[in-house]
Amino acid sequence: MVLVDSCAWIESLRRDGALEVKCAIEGLLNEYEAVLCSPVCLEVLGGARKDDRKKLKSYFSILPYIRAEECDFERACELAWHLSSKGVRAPWFDLLIASISIRKGIRVYSLDKHFQLMSQHGGVRLYEPGYGGSFAPDA
Repeated sequence: MVLVDSCAWIESLRRDGALEVKCAIEGLLNEYEAVLCSPVCLEVLGGARKDDRKKLKSYFSILPYIRAEECDFERACELAWHLSSKGVRAPWFDLLIASISIRKGIRVYSLDKHFQLMSQHGGVRLYEPGYGGSFAPDA
């Protein structure tokens, strides 16, 4: 399973979005590997245009969904402190998404540089689209 971050969803939904992101999302959906979490839903649906909200909500309703739990908030704080000691700052929702992925033992597909930094310093595992997809070994 791969937790898809909001920036990847948003890029894939754009009419002129990057083809490689659209293909990666399509591949994850076709293999039933894409997973949502509550912070990603809030970011994507909360920022959706009025005309797109109903369609997106329906679309997201069929995907596996992970709720944020109290332990995720605690881990997000600890991750923030750890990263801060390394000189890295990340947005709160990114920390929460990372914490959920760590708890569930799944990779994150994100275009956000903060996740790259969290993978180097915080134990977050990233999904890299390409040959082998979700079956490719962790980097």
